[in-house]
Amino acid sequence: MTPTVPRTRRRAAHLALLLAAVFLVVSGLSPAAPAFAEPNEGSSKTLAQLRENLEAAAKGYLEAQAALEAAQASQKKLAVELATADADLERLRVFVGQYAAEAYKTGKLGVVSLMINGTDPGSLLSKASAMDRMTQRDEARMNDYRTRKQEVTAKKAAIDIQLKLQQDALKEIEKRKKAADQALRAVDGRSSSGYINPNSPLAKPAPRNANGSWPSEGCSIKDPTTSGCITPRTLWAMNQAKANGFKRYVSCHRSSGGGEHPKGRACDFASATGGFTNYSASGGDRTYGNNLASFFIKNASRLGVMYVIWYCKIWINGAWKTYDSAGSNCGDNPAGDHTNHVHLSML
Repeated sequence: MTPTVPRTRRRAAHLALLLAAVFLVVSGLSPAAPAFAEPNEGSSKTLAQLRENLEAAAKGYLEAQAALEAAQASQKKLAVELATADADLERLRVFVGQYAAEAYKTGKLGVVSLMINGTDPGSLLSKASAMDRMTQRDEARMNDYRTRKQEVTAKKAAIDIQLKLQQDALKEIEKRKKAADQALRAVDGRSSSGYINPNSPLAKPAPRNANGSWPSEGCSIKDPTTSGCITPRTLWAMNQAKANGFKRYVSCHRSSGGGEHPKGRACDFASATGGFTNYSASGGDRTYGNNLASFFIKNASRLGVMYVIWYCKIWINGAWKTYDSAGSNCGDNPAGDHTNHVHLSML
């Protein structure tokens, strides 16, 4: 026998659902509204100084890396041009050798003799015209030879300059790595291993200047996740993450606190489907966070990523370090330890 529900109870249940729906509409809330829209990552003088130092170290690293990539690309282009110029120069060098030998044998008298020995005026004029065309051709080749020789010399000098720029950039990169290491010592930032997914998708590169450097950007675009603003590059990175399947809740601009959030250069990506939960991610949520962090790390040079913080670790300047900024065991403070969200800081 199928149990029945009293009519008065059914009416009460329907009334409760109706009132709940009315409340959501009036209040503007959604049943799936994320919790903890702004995770409290902590604030202290030590943490503020750490963020400032990390920003300086990571920014300098990315700028040096961009300079290195630009110099390497320029060197490669110059090497191709040099090979072409060298081949042309070698071809012209053969002609110059032949021309010099012929000039030594004949001299100017040989040319005059050839013209004088004509049998009639018409023949003489014809030979004079031919010699004039030959002279113009030879002068053009000689000029081409001199031009190519100058080009080869200039390109070799330019390649030397690019090599020097690369050496300077590598020194700056090492300097910035040491600066980041020194800053992280304040929070026990030892070298650590971290999850990297080699199969992370490639993002579309963010716009750069014509010389390969990163354009300076301010907080100039409406933040789609808050009422604040973000930089164009931050928006690009967030949209690239969404385009590659990372569509859970995100919060970027924050007027309070330090770091890059008030500057519109940082976003927090919730690992849980319901938003910023006050517990550490596990199972599929942690896998989501792992994969999201890997995506930003793999595409750091394409997007302009300064650093990524996830699960008590920070990825900065090409390496994972421990990140115990909350001053607790990993996971005791999910927001401060970043075990419930992936933090992204942009150049």
